[in-house]
Amino acid sequence: MNQRELKNLLAEIRDGRIDLDEGLARLRHLPFEDIGIARIDHHRELRQGAPEVIFGENKTPEQLLAIVSAMTGRQRNILVTRLDEEKGGLLASRWTEGDYDPLARTFCLQLSPLPDLHRGPLLIACAGTSDLPVAREAMVTARMFGIQVEELTDVGVAGIHRLLAETDPLSRAAAIIVVAGMEGALPSVVGGLVAVPVIAVPTSVGYGAAFGGVAALLGMLNSCAGGVTVVNIDNGFGAAFAAARILRRQPA
Repeated sequence: MNQRELKNLLAEIRDGRIDLDEGLARLRHLPFEDIGIARIDHHRELRQGAPEVIFGENKTPEQLLAIVSAMTGRQRNILVTRLDEEKGGLLASRWTEGDYDPLARTFCLQLSPLPDLHRGPLLIACAGTSDLPVAREAMVTARMFGIQVEELTDVGVAGIHRLLAETDPLSRAAAIIVVAGMEGALPSVVGGLVAVPVIAVPTSVGYGAAFGGVAALLGMLNSCAGGVTVVNIDNGFGAAFAAARILRRQPA
């Protein structure tokens, strides 16, 4: 339940269009619904401005079907992250109006209007093609949160002229997510060029000494560019969620 739905329900009770028992029935699963394997947080959109997002990794297909079914029953917009092709294909075959993105490993199902933050654009800059899955997860998440998104792909520091040729998207961005593996240098470069929030996402891309993204994570945490914020390794979702909160708070 979001603020608009709650206001409409209270107005209907106040005006006598529905009685108290019906109003109580609608609120029965607020703030959460216990389905045995999970407690669906129907109150989350009211508190945080976005519905609960389902982390698909390590959940069984049966668990995913049960959770998504409970949420669709309340007309919630659905975003499931970290899905392999088997699970993504299962959800896409069950809800054919949804969209499974095998690169982002996400499944989206829009059942109610997306919020319009009237903010943006959010620029997602990706250092290399190998970092695209994490960048695409951030893009899908941001769009489900109602954010206008622009993308820059393959603009890493190995050929810095590729980034410097993109002054227009850098200058009009309201916030920037920078996704990079290897040594994780790109967020420092971007952070030194712009005056807007920069959210750095280290990826697990790299050779042995990259330590599965730890080298990029430490490089970003030690950025000499002021104001660069860092999320966890491969966490495109977390970066987009942080960007949504930042953009929601900025003046129009």
